[in-house]
Amino acid sequence: MKEAARAGADRSGDPYLPEHGNGGYRTRHYDLDLDYRIATNRLTGRATVTAVATHGLTRLSLDLAGLRVEQVLVDGAAARYSHVRHKLHVRPPVPVPAGAEFRVEVRYGGRPRPLAGRWGDIGWDELADGVLVASQPVGAPSWFPCNDHPADKASYRIAVTAATPYTVVATGRLAERRRGASTTAWVYELPEPTPSYLVSIQIGRYERTNLYSGVPVQRAAVPTRLRRPFAHDFGRQGEMMQVLQRFFGAYPFTEYTVVVTDDDLDDPIEAQGMSIFGANHVDGRRTHERLVAHELAHQWFGNSLTVADWRHIWLNEGFATYAEWLWSGASGGPPVEGLARMWHARLRTRAADLRIGDPGVSRMFDERLYKRGGLTLHALRREVGDDVFFRTLRAWVAEHRHGTVTTAQFIALAERHAARPLHDFFQAWLYAAPCPTCPAPFRRVDQGVGGRACRRVHPRSP
Repeated sequence: MKEAARAGADRSGDPYLPEHGNGGYRTRHYDLDLDYRIATNRLTGRATVTAVATHGLTRLSLDLAGLRVEQVLVDGAAARYSHVRHKLHVRPPVPVPAGAEFRVEVRYGGRPRPLAGRWGDIGWDELADGVLVASQPVGAPSWFPCNDHPADKASYRIAVTAATPYTVVATGRLAERRRGASTTAWVYELPEPTPSYLVSIQIGRYERTNLYSGVPVQRAAVPTRLRRPFAHDFGRQGEMMQVLQRFFGAYPFTEYTVVVTDDDLDDPIEAQGMSIFGANHVDGRRTHERLVAHELAHQWFGNSLTVADWRHIWLNEGFATYAEWLWSGASGGPPVEGLARMWHARLRTRAADLRIGDPGVSRMFDERLYKRGGLTLHALRREVGDDVFFRTLRAWVAEHRHGTVTTAQFIALAERHAARPLHDFFQAWLYAAPCPTCPAPFRRVDQGVGGRACRRVHPRSP
């Protein structure tokens, strides 16, 4: 077989970020053993990546940036490698046949730092007294070798050893905690398929507490000084979870954890089964409750259902924005209808140069994409009626649970449930730059999910 046919590509083929991610294999599991020294920002790691070859491989690559590689093994045997910028190129001692499972073990270390890019610094970041990991969209290689593409989802085991006064919170369920003389090892297990950008570690002087003891279990890690205002600001977390489950279906994970850092953050951050807020998002007045709803909604839209590539980012942000609006209407805040009209009026005053179904890499996180995504869902709700709309959302969540999704799939599902073509509707809302006219409200009041009377409603903004 020719070398070209057997080689793993060091590009993902993503239309927006092709240099991130790799071809030739699909990952199944990451086993990460990390030792972190907070005082010196020193990370020592061993990552074992289990993958399956999609074609014969004489070489393969992983994403890893800013850290020094010390050894690479493939199926237990030493492998030749080179590390150039953010790509670790590996030559297995024996070619890997198509369809075969194989393991790559990487021993590495150094002083991790966030990766600079068009979205600022992302990835592993030192706080004043601890660590924050915020990797969307391409920051995961700042702290572990991975196939850094949203469509490549795997399970994880994450073991982190740090100084005992600090709490380590990682994505997944805490499976073990071993205390030594001066350090503690924290072991988390994450069985649900997860893309690398949604894997996170938070280290700080936190108090761990239960937010809500129902199903799912909801936990929190909060600085002691913020515990009282946090209790008020997140006091409706259990009710919020119940409301969103009525709209979208069962919460897709076994636990949900909220972390509040002792530093300020520009925006909250979602991770798998976790949301991270800054100290500035806690004021004892529920000022930022819409953001609490937004980040919780990402557990359905973005985390369980992950975009197949970054063109489809509105499926994350538009849905989470609409969830804000739904929570506002259900909890006694401004109704969805009012929020929709407010944002429609604002968008009509802004430049009409954004197509949210394919926004371009520089506008993936444009606020207009968030709001117009929410408006698109509200307009769809008016177009097809409450019953069809909410059946569509719940089917979307159930049929693609822990999978990857595209806009075309959502359009096909909406047409199936509406029992008619919706091409012109979606063309206008997703692929035409001018914002369509906001549909008139229904005259009747439909019975919403859970028996609560509700009109066609809309959200707030991130």
